[in-house]
This record gives sequence, C-alpha cells and structure tokens, in this order.
Amino acid sequence: MPDWVKDRTVLVTAAGQGIGRATAIAFTAAGARVIATDINEAALAELTSETGIETRRLDVLDAADIAAAVAAVGPVDVLFNGAGFVHAGSILEMKEEDFEFAMDLNVRSMIRTIRAVLPTMIERGGGAIINMSSVASSIKGVPNRFAYSTTKAAVVGLTKSVAADYVGHGIRCNAICPGTVESPSLQDRMRAQGDYEAARAAFIARQPMGRLGSPEEIADLAVYLANATYTSGQAYAIDGGWTI
Repeated sequence: MPDWVKDRTVLVTAAGQGIGRATAIAFTAAGARVIATDINEAALAELTSETGIETRRLDVLDAADIAAAVAAVGPVDVLFNGAGFVHAGSILEMKEEDFEFAMDLNVRSMIRTIRAVLPTMIERGGGAIINMSSVASSIKGVPNRFAYSTTKAAVVGLTKSVAADYVGHGIRCNAICPGTVESPSLQDRMRAQGDYEAARAAFIARQPMGRLGSPEEIADLAVYLANATYTSGQAYAIDGGWTI
C-alpha cells in the first residue's frame, strides 16, 4: 500500500467526536497535515488540547463558510466528509422539515465541500474524497430509517458520479458505509428509546460479530482509501457482517 497521505493536507468535517475525531487522529498518525473542523467549538478545543491537531470551526450548511475555510487552509489533498444526522421513523412518520434537514446535512453539505475543493485538486493533478454513507442506504433496507437511508443512498450515488466524472483528472472518490458504530450520537439514540440496556442489546444482537464497531476501525478504512491510489467509485461496507 503506498504511503500517499504522508505530508498531504486533509480536511475533516464533523471532527469533534466519534468517527470524525478518530479519523482526524488517524490521518495525523499517518503523517498528514490535518485540519479538523466542526460546528462544536468546545469539542474542537478539547481535540486540540489532547492531540495538537489544527482545528477550525466550520458550518457545512453554509457555502460561504466552506469557501472561506478552504481559502484559509490552502490546497486540500484529501477531503473526509463526515457530517451527518440520523433521523428515526418511517415515510409516514417523517416530518417534511426533518427530510429537508437530512438532505441538507447528509447530502448537500458534501456537495458544497466537494465543489469547494475539487477545482484545486484538478489543477494539482489529483486528490482523494471520502464520503460517509451507511449500509442503511442503497445497500440494505433498515426499518424506521427512511430519511437517513434515503439520504445515505444519495451519498453513494453522488460518490459514484463524482468518481466517474473526474477519474481522468486523478480524483478518487469513495464512500464508507458503516454498520452500527460506538459513538456519542449512538449513545444519545439508545437513551432516547427509554430503555438504554434493551436498546443496546438490540443493536448488538443484529451484528453477526456480536459487537459494535469502533470509530477507530472506520478511521483506519478512511486512511486506507486515501492511500488506495487504484480505487475509486466504491462503497465500502464495514458493518461486522451485517450485510453478509
């Protein structure tokens, strides 16, 4: 495996916690210059104090804020799109405003960040884009995840489209599709169900490996994909065997 990411500039969104935080740390360990971004400034301050990673507040719902961040950071070699939100409910239970928010955060935010970094990647002859999707997407139907699954299926589609359009420019675009991963957001969702232990047991029971994934395992795949210079347009399931 080539050590392509060493000394490259990596922009990570949603780096304040969970998978994004682990990914920022993993790319730093791989020798990259990492700019960890999030809307949560307190979480970013904690990340900097613990690791020394360069951080910047970024609202991925704001195209102007994204443009300003990319201009300040300079040429980006690797973009990791980690921002997203999990809505619960079926199509009949979903509120229209929830779907609009899911599309904006889970899909349009990636479009904004890709549009911001892509021209310079093309000028410099290459780059890697890694988008967070989910196995709850076009890969697998999951009950009570209509808005989430629909938007994550869109992420798979936009990933393949960008890959097809720019493969001749040295741009690689891939998607990571996790199963259930230990994260602060998952903890919140389990508590919201009323019986935390029962909810946790149910999440674990559906994993053939008998456990949940860790953010670090997803981060390792992100670094691998950044280094995988002959890979583009793929959606990688990393789900403990859930989709076997």
